[in-house]
Amino acid sequence: MTEEIAIIGFGNIAKAIVTPLLDKKLIQPDKVHCVVNSEKSLENIKKNYKHNIEVYKSGSIDSKKIWDCQFKLLSVKPQHLQNIIEGDNIKNKDNLLVSILAGVSINKLTQKFPNHKCVRVVTNIPITVGKGLTGIAWGEKISKDQEKFTKNLFESTSKIYDFTEDYLDIFLALTSSGPAIIALIIESLSDGGLSGGLPKILSEELVMEMILGTISLIKEKKLTTSELKNLVTSPGGTTISALRVLEKKSVRSALIESIVSARNRSKEFN
Repeated sequence: MTEEIAIIGFGNIAKAIVTPLLDKKLIQPDKVHCVVNSEKSLENIKKNYKHNIEVYKSGSIDSKKIWDCQFKLLSVKPQHLQNIIEGDNIKNKDNLLVSILAGVSINKLTQKFPNHKCVRVVTNIPITVGKGLTGIAWGEKISKDQEKFTKNLFESTSKIYDFTEDYLDIFLALTSSGPAIIALIIESLSDGGLSGGLPKILSEELVMEMILGTISLIKEKKLTTSELKNLVTSPGGTTISALRVLEKKSVRSALIESIVSARNRSKEFN
């Protein structure tokens, strides 16, 4: 990747995308131009970020340089999109904007950035440890080189899925909101262990190891979730007693509705 890239917003996800590329020398620090919203963020990156990238404060004269970059990664919060104004007199004619903004459609992006071809991407927080899931929907007239560049941004830190755009809201709900739901489940189960007398730290460790082991069993033995459930559920036993409580409390329905609600909220951003 010899191209210069502009990063508009440099939060945890943007760092997780760019840092591995810099670590592996797939792109040089002087080819990365980053715009941040506050002086505090600017100083923090200059002082603490391990790569000497170019970084500018939003609204400064230098920040206008980003519009000369042919490739741009848009990673601000959706509610801050209105503050981003496309530059005047853009010198390149084949510009690409890759957006990771939740719920912001390709149509809205192309209206906001008429001099850019736009790609909408949904990724999730495990990308920060190289275990992400990334869904990509392509705008119109995206070239093969632009498609390759986009996938190069994400392929070292996540598994990539190509989707039509109408799948991205549910993909976001399941994979981007999902980690918080899983964290809540881990916390709740470990509190159950705590209630039974286990130390909190040990209980949480046991829950996480149990989940990892369960996932490995399902994948390696190619079991369905129902088959796994039947393996450990015996008549009148402890597991069916536990499952009965969850069904009485409508936990299954609550989990389903949580994903539907997250999807609907994603759609509202448009």
